[in-house]
Amino acid sequence: MKTAAIIWGVVFLLLGFLGMMPGVAPNGMLFGIFRVDGMQNAIHLLTGIFALFAGLSSPHASRVYFETVGVIYALLAFLGFFYGSRNLMGLMAHNMADTWLHAVIAVVSLYLGYVWRKGAFQVQSVPTGRM
Repeated sequence: MKTAAIIWGVVFLLLGFLGMMPGVAPNGMLFGIFRVDGMQNAIHLLTGIFALFAGLSSPHASRVYFETVGVIYALLAFLGFFYGSRNLMGLMAHNMADTWLHAVIAVVSLYLGYVWRKGAFQVQSVPTGRM
């Protein structure tokens, strides 16, 4: 769980910084697909900082991080589907590619926060009844 939060943090920090680079995000289009602006970049950077903090702290902090981020990004995805390709509530740049990415981030985060448990999918040995 901690490792996942650290990886998440690095990815979000990278996205936040790349969104500020004109060569990577010409005309506010990160990789030519996702609309970004200062607010989007700030959110990505904050999400990354909190992920690193949680990942370097404890498994419990990492789980709470994923639970919280999952809910927030699910809300962002819901609002994105509602508002379409316009600016999200007039606060930040947004398009349908962002909405779908936010939905994926929400699903993965909610899974990591609420469902995944270390060893949950390992096969347990069953006693055979032989002595």
